[in-house]
Amino acid sequence: MKLFPIRGGIHPDYRKELASEKAIVAMPMPAALYIPLQQHIGAPAEVLVKEGDLVKKGQMIARSGGAVSAPQHAATSGRIKSVTNIPAPHPSGLAQTTIILEPDGKDEWTALPEPIADPFAVDPHTINDRVAHSGIVGMGGAAFPSAIKLNLGEQKKLEILLLNGAECEPYLTCDDRVMREFPDEIIDGARIMAHALGTPRVVIGIEQNKPQAIEIMTKAASAFPNVEVIGVPVQYPMGSERHLVQAITGLETPARKLTADLGVVVHNVSTARAVHHAVRFGRPLVARVVTVSGGAIREPKNVLTPIGARIADLVEFCGGFSARPESVVNGGPMMGQPLATLEAPVVKGTSGILALTAEEINDRPTSACIRCGSCITACPCGLSPVDMAAFIRKDNLEVAAKLGVMDCFSCGSCSWVCPSHIPLVHYFNYAKGALNDLEREGRKNERVKTLVEARTIRIEKAAEAKRAALAARSKPASEAAPPGAGTEAKAATEEKVNA
Repeated sequence: MKLFPIRGGIHPDYRKELASEKAIVAMPMPAALYIPLQQHIGAPAEVLVKEGDLVKKGQMIARSGGAVSAPQHAATSGRIKSVTNIPAPHPSGLAQTTIILEPDGKDEWTALPEPIADPFAVDPHTINDRVAHSGIVGMGGAAFPSAIKLNLGEQKKLEILLLNGAECEPYLTCDDRVMREFPDEIIDGARIMAHALGTPRVVIGIEQNKPQAIEIMTKAASAFPNVEVIGVPVQYPMGSERHLVQAITGLETPARKLTADLGVVVHNVSTARAVHHAVRFGRPLVARVVTVSGGAIREPKNVLTPIGARIADLVEFCGGFSARPESVVNGGPMMGQPLATLEAPVVKGTSGILALTAEEINDRPTSACIRCGSCITACPCGLSPVDMAAFIRKDNLEVAAKLGVMDCFSCGSCSWVCPSHIPLVHYFNYAKGALNDLEREGRKNERVKTLVEARTIRIEKAAEAKRAALAARSKPASEAAPPGAGTEAKAATEEKVNA
């Protein structure tokens, strides 16, 4: 199949060899699990349990909190210790509502929904409902509720389900290992998802620096003529869904549009495996594979981790730190987020925990921009980072918005190539947050204005009605009806009846 070039991008030192040959291993169940209500894009889940409740593995302990939300399930059996606030796996370290579960050591499953024996004989709603009930979200890092994306077939004409196996971030190898070790489960999940979407084709895109995964997945897909595995160029950020779609189809997704508008829906390979487990066995998403790597990790591994395990527990399982980490990152080094504490839990979107040394970070003082244009060449979105940053520094967000700062998806390519070590992505993230705040404030003001105008109209109408009623009551009796008018009308009526 012909591949199409994508603009910009970089070729960092991928360092995947630290963990790529380490088979997936399951970590022992920790002493407690910390299961946040907010593990996804959208509204937080709503608590269904209380302190002292006994729960079993797979039991729903928090239901969806809105149209865009996902439920949470117990990752093992045990007792609910409390529902409290603990630090989130976020740079802020702010607390969020979390269910603390103390395992009982039995790991006993609850009664699960009946497996769907033939997923291809049921309607798409049945598949979508099962995926939604199972709490499955995008496992590539975005954590968008998967059932919502599986409903896109009802809204748009779709041609391709594209499974993202690019895994372009340095260090991360969890998807690589899942593809190597569970290819049949991924293919089955992909075919089920394609049935729900109504797409005739399934394409699996894998970066060419994963030759074993390409070979194994190609063999697993060979029995299905509508499933194709494609090796894509090793070029960060090939794992971005818009750029993966462009590389495979040649179609560029317009700004503020979805890839579904081009007839393509993108899901992660690990998400497809989770769908396989939910549909074939009724199992909700209660664990995921996490890459633990970096120069400061004693024993890099790919770990099957229960949702809610502390990052500290995960690091300890990998031998702890071999050196003092300069930074611990949730996700990859390019788009991941630095962690404020190791007490934060692993959530559904946690693809990696990286402990990086000072040499790996290569953090240097910022110097003045030399206008070299490297950031413009590297930007995969065709933006001008140097100009956007200049206007943001002057707090001229309006011009930055016109230059397309809202189209930046914070891949970090510009910051990586900048010889002056300017934290360009920090500027853009600040601007996007500030512009979103202004937009929300503008919508709020418009809403208030509309409500005030409606109230003014109601008051004026009520006053007018009151004046009319008062005027009617104050009219003289002589103006109300001419003398004898009632008698004349009665006589006319009687005359018509007699006639």
